[in-house]
Amino acid sequence: MRPGTFSLHLCGSHGGPTGGPREDRVTGLLVRSTSSKWSANSVIAVDAGTLLCGVINILEQFDNHQAVLDVGPFSGLELPCNNAPANAAHFFRHTIGAILITHPHLDHLSAFAINTPALEAGNGAKTIAALPSVVTAIKTHVFNDVIWPNLSDEEGGAGLVTYQRLREGGEAMLGIGDERGYKRVCEGLVAKCFGVSHGSCRLHPPTENDVHHRLSSAAYGPGPMKISHGGFSFSTDELDTGYYSPVDSPGLRGPGKEKWTTVESSVFFIRCPVAKREVMIFGDVEPDSISRNPRNKRVWEVAAPKIASEQLRAIFIECSYNDDVEDDYLYGHLCPRHLITELTALASIVKEIKFPESNAIKKRKPASAPDVGTDVPLSPKSKRLALTGEKGQSSSRRGSNRSTRRHTRAKASFEEPDEKLEGGSPTVSQPATDVGINTQLAESSDPLTTHTWPEPPLAGLRVYVIHIKDHLTDGPPAAERILHELQAQGKSAGLGCEFRVPDRGESIFI
Repeated sequence: MRPGTFSLHLCGSHGGPTGGPREDRVTGLLVRSTSSKWSANSVIAVDAGTLLCGVINILEQFDNHQAVLDVGPFSGLELPCNNAPANAAHFFRHTIGAILITHPHLDHLSAFAINTPALEAGNGAKTIAALPSVVTAIKTHVFNDVIWPNLSDEEGGAGLVTYQRLREGGEAMLGIGDERGYKRVCEGLVAKCFGVSHGSCRLHPPTENDVHHRLSSAAYGPGPMKISHGGFSFSTDELDTGYYSPVDSPGLRGPGKEKWTTVESSVFFIRCPVAKREVMIFGDVEPDSISRNPRNKRVWEVAAPKIASEQLRAIFIECSYNDDVEDDYLYGHLCPRHLITELTALASIVKEIKFPESNAIKKRKPASAPDVGTDVPLSPKSKRLALTGEKGQSSSRRGSNRSTRRHTRAKASFEEPDEKLEGGSPTVSQPATDVGINTQLAESSDPLTTHTWPEPPLAGLRVYVIHIKDHLTDGPPAAERILHELQAQGKSAGLGCEFRVPDRGESIFI
């Protein structure tokens, strides 16, 4: 393998809290540049829902009691101790330089909190690098001497953890040229962070200590419910549903005064300066088409030139559910129809860079497909309504509707397909007067729009799908169905990228 390429190891690649999470495989990735070998502080962890147990799992598989591993993904790593747990603890203390956290939800953070006591005083504090809002949440709600001891070096803590607050969009005074804004995060790697949106949540009134508490929208089911908090009782159907942030939301006290805010997540551009190559790793993210605070487009605008110049060859991004799930039940996540739409937005920008003189994207609809309006991806319910001639409104709302819509919850369908899904595009029935046949067409994974490009704009790009929510039921695995839908829709959209679903313990070289 040539120097300067990336080595990524998945301690965990699945998601929680809904969908039957397994605590041994929630999100956590290890990243290093092979140019730095296995030197001290040569590895970063991006999210840490699973961390130390993921390292132990690898070492137990490949440790042949040699002083240096000569097989497996950690080949070349020195092993100073006699057993896998002790060597994993040494790896955690010395080889991992920083923990990059995309957002503070437990399935992206819990392992680091639990693993932190394994750190030793005198070796220097372990760095948590994240956006300021993420650091504030971790400091306030995790390392606070209530949920977990304050092991940080702030507010009189134990000093085992230090916070590095990253500037959103990069550090303007650092780097030159292609590396402008990137900050060193470990030996051989630099990174830049952008904020993205991960759904909406309730911004509760301040407590007596003026600490804002937020309750995830995932906690709510259909219809209004009563909530009691801090002496106030109010109903969810009394909400003002505009977008507000904690900073610009005065007058929150009193019944009916609570607001909604956007949950902030992030995406990291991680770069190896030696090879001049990059990878993107997303935390949880929602599509712009249904977001209160759409921020993906600007991320794609940053990524597109890197893809056009072949510096960026891999994206790790979530796709939590298959396309049976209605938009109202995505809870700030992606499904195949929305991920394809996001990648199509990226592809459009790449096309403009690579083929500035080409014609605009041409869209054509199959002769069998009715006119349902495909500027935004449609949920199964919206497709059924359009195809059967009923009047309905897509749950993908734009413009002013986004700031005024009420948070309703439609019934989601999680039924398994009648037969096991296999590679290739699914068979789509021709529309007819029969409602059942029309419904089958609406719920297929084929998009109703085909794009024609001068050449596939994302050719050579690998899209690694992470954060899939296992349903822990009989039937095809969730990953199999999601991959099938992505491949079918990606082929129809003409993107040219390759979709892969890595598993826990898998190592990837880029």
